[in-house]
Amino acid sequence: MATPQEFTVAERDHNSESESDTTTSRPIADFLALTKPRLVLMLVLTTCIGFYLGTVDDLDWLLLLHTWIGTGLAAGGTLALNQFMERERDALMRRTMKRPLAAGRLDPGQALWFGVLVTVGGLLYLTLIVNVLSGVVTAVTTLTYLFLYTPLKHRTSLSTMAGAIPGALPPVTGWVAARGDIGLEPAVLFLIMFLWQLPHSLALAWMFREDYARAGFQLLPIIDPQGEITSLQILLNCLALLVVSLVPSVIGMTGEVYFVVALIAGLVFLGYALQLARTRSTRAARNLFLVSLVYLLAEFVTLALDKT
Repeated sequence: MATPQEFTVAERDHNSESESDTTTSRPIADFLALTKPRLVLMLVLTTCIGFYLGTVDDLDWLLLLHTWIGTGLAAGGTLALNQFMERERDALMRRTMKRPLAAGRLDPGQALWFGVLVTVGGLLYLTLIVNVLSGVVTAVTTLTYLFLYTPLKHRTSLSTMAGAIPGALPPVTGWVAARGDIGLEPAVLFLIMFLWQLPHSLALAWMFREDYARAGFQLLPIIDPQGEITSLQILLNCLALLVVSLVPSVIGMTGEVYFVVALIAGLVFLGYALQLARTRSTRAARNLFLVSLVYLLAEFVTLALDKT
C-alpha cells in the first residue's frame, strides 16, 4: 500500500505532467485560433458548392479534395495575417482582446511567419495541383483582404464594400477549379455573395459599434450613430440580393425549386432588414445577423441540390 508521501509525490508528478501538456498544447491551439477555423469552414463550403456547380460531368472527388485543402490553407493563413496586422486594435476591443496575439500569448514574429507560410503554401497548392486560375483567384482574395479591406477599416466606411470583394470570391475559386474558366455563372455567384456580405457585415458592425469605435475603426454604424444611413444601406442591399438571387434559375443554372426557395428566403431576409430599419435596435441587428447565416446556408444548399 502506498504511503501518504508517495501519494503526494505521485500527485505532484501528475500535476507537473498536466501543466507541461497544457503548456505544449496551448501554442498549438493559439496558432489554430489564428486561422479562425469556423470562418474557414464557411469559406471552404461555399468554395465546394461553387466547384460542384462548375462540374460538367461526374464530380472529381480528388480534385475537390485538393481544392478544399488549398483553399483552407490560403484562407486560414490570410486570416492569421489579418490578426497580425490588427493585433493592437484587437487588444482594445472586448470581443477580440482574448485572441492569441491581442492577449500576448503568441509572439508577433512567429504569427507573421506562420501566416505567410500557410498562405503561400495554400496558393502554391492550388496553382500547382488544381489549376493556375484557382490560384490566381485565391491570390486576389488574399491581396484584397489584406491590402485593401484591412487598412481601409480604420479610414473609411467604404471598407465594408471593399471587404465584400474577397468574401465573395470563394465560390468563384470553386467554379474555376472545376471548370478552368470564368463566365456568367461564377459572376452571378460572386454577386450573390457580394450583396449578402453587406447586410451581414453591417449588422455585425451595428452590434459591436462601441467596440469598433474604441479601436478606431471607421465603419458605417460608427459614423452614423442614428442608424439612418446604415439601415437604408442594409435595406437596399437586401432588396438587390432578392433580385440577383433569382438569376441562377433565369439563366438555367438551377430549376424551379431553387427559385421558390430563393424568393422566400430573400423575402424573409428583407423582412428582418425592414424590422431593423424600423426599430434601429441592437436586438434587431442581432436577429438580422443570425438570419443572414441561415439565408446563406439555405441559398447555397438549394443551389447545389437543384442544379440543372
